Amino acid sequence: MRPVRRFHSALASMTVALCIGAAKADSPIELPGSIRQGEMVIGRVPPGSQVLIGEREVRVADDGWFVFGAGRDSTGVQRVEAILPGGRRSSVEVEIEGREWRIERVDGLPQSTVTPDPVLAERIGREQARVIEARKRDDDRTDFLHGFIWPVEGRVSGVYGSQRILNGTPRNPHYGLDVAVPTGTPLKAPAAGVVIFADPDLYLTGGTLTIDHGHGISSTFIHLSRLDRKVGDRVEQGEIVGAVGATGRATGPHMHWGMNWFDVRLDPQLLLPTRP
Repeated sequence: MRPVRRFHSALASMTVALCIGAAKADSPIELPGSIRQGEMVIGRVPPGSQVLIGEREVRVADDGWFVFGAGRDSTGVQRVEAILPGGRRSSVEVEIEGREWRIERVDGLPQSTVTPDPVLAERIGREQARVIEARKRDDDRTDFLHGFIWPVEGRVSGVYGSQRILNGTPRNPHYGLDVAVPTGTPLKAPAAGVVIFADPDLYLTGGTLTIDHGHGISSTFIHLSRLDRKVGDRVEQGEIVGAVGATGRATGPHMHWGMNWFDVRLDPQLLLPTRP
């Protein structure tokens, strides 16, 4: 397995980290030597190849680039198989590195704050289904290849993978990156793409905007006080697409940025340059 670049960005630049894999050195599949839980993984195969991630066939760009994601709770190894232009098959297995997650237990809460009203639960489910449907988009654009930047500057107030256990009931993990900034702070597109979802008033997430970066990679921003772009708009990296807020069910103004590879939740912070 040949090494491939691991992408981090600063003002649309990419740094290169060579990752030595344990798989066959003569494999035509280029991948990092290991994968972290929550990571967006970029690989490359000879142009014209087909790629399977497990049992799932993924899109391959004309120049051979492909992308997939490892979920928060993925473990073991990820099998990647390529069917080369001549029909020969090649496969590698890449180790998935575990991470430690922040777990918080809170007991003694009124049960009404833990279990939503059935009518509200139905609305929440209906609204979230619309977002999930939008994330199924699979364009041939490769905007994800050009790196990601911080959408706002501020204090990180929430991290991917953390979880609360309320009155003994585990809640869904926090699938995103939170940055505490005032309401009205301009929000920049972290990478170029096309807006595939925009709604100013969802019950849980308030103002919600999703940008598709190609090949199933998307960024979703929630609790926005203003949406400056509509579905179908093309946006470039660094362009203002809205403003931070505290709409929906939020305790205070902050940027929440969630990333997906289709239905797999990813950690945006793994794609960003470390701040001083």
